[in-house]
Amino acid sequence: MIPSIVPMMQKHLDEMAEIEQQCFSMPWSRQSLADELVNEFACYFVAEDERGSVAGYAGMHLIVDEAYITNVAVRADCRRMGLATALLRRVLLIAKESGVRRVTLEVRESNDAARKCYESLGFSPIAVRKGYYIAPNEDAVIYEKTI
Repeated sequence: MIPSIVPMMQKHLDEMAEIEQQCFSMPWSRQSLADELVNEFACYFVAEDERGSVAGYAGMHLIVDEAYITNVAVRADCRRMGLATALLRRVLLIAKESGVRRVTLEVRESNDAARKCYESLGFSPIAVRKGYYIAPNEDAVIYEKTI
């Protein structure tokens, strides 16, 4: 069962920051996530499990007719359940409703699971950013989806 997907709120920040630590070698800080709550261009959704805990989240920045996916993260024990796909579908729906024509994101070249997820939603690789990621050093693949 897919958890409830709700707009991000202050109460989610601590758990989101924990998931950032689990998922990324260069995680966003709790403050960076909190800043997104007041960023007029940011739009974030959280998947809550049956206990109301954060199972995952996805966010984007909407600027005129373009969107940039900033974060997609799923708690380790909730992976491989379609949660990232569900979160991305919600984000893409909001992008479409907002008049967005193009959505971009970047992902570690070695992150096959994420790349397959993005491609299943119609994203296509368009470029590579050499050495974009550190700890460890790795290229980023830039993906794009036209809406």
